[in-house]
Amino acid sequence: MAVSTAAPHAVTEEERTSTGLNHRMVLMWTFLGSECMFFASLIANFQVQRGRSLNGPYPDELINIPFTSVSTFSLLMSSLMMVLALAAIQRGDVKGLRIWLLATAFLGSLFLGGQVYEFTGFVQHGLKLSTNLFGASFFVLTGFHGTHVTIGVIWLMSLYFAAKRGRIQQRDSLSVELAGLYWHFVDIVWIAIFTIVYLLKV
Repeated sequence: MAVSTAAPHAVTEEERTSTGLNHRMVLMWTFLGSECMFFASLIANFQVQRGRSLNGPYPDELINIPFTSVSTFSLLMSSLMMVLALAAIQRGDVKGLRIWLLATAFLGSLFLGGQVYEFTGFVQHGLKLSTNLFGASFFVLTGFHGTHVTIGVIWLMSLYFAAKRGRIQQRDSLSVELAGLYWHFVDIVWIAIFTIVYLLKV
């Protein structure tokens, strides 16, 4: 089977900015920069509220690090799948793109399923958004991250169906790269959240 050797998406004069980058790429980096500040504020709020809850249940009573570690592993592995998806479309392998996009979305969905299971367990043990300071800061921080992962899964599936209909080819690799940047971002943010919320002592 012959594989196209055409160059990936080239930046045209209409798309080029003063930085020499595609305007969509500049917009994505700007958006991710604002998201960094957003999550930094949520993490800072969690740190400020750490250990200040006057009534339980408390984090040490509920957090299951082994379970969350498995969910974390699935999300981190999804980043590898995303890299493979981008590599596939850059060499013109649309079928490979679809396979790796599905794998990425599947692993992201596994992570979301684990988060729903964890949230349900917390609520059953009496920890809700309004229970104490830990509950409020925990659900807001991890909930917003879960929302971002959900958006990412929807984006990935949109690319999958577009590729299945023949609307994404090698020349459209930038669209996949932008989704990849977003996906890697939510993975990196989760590493910070997992370390601060789950691994550090409260």
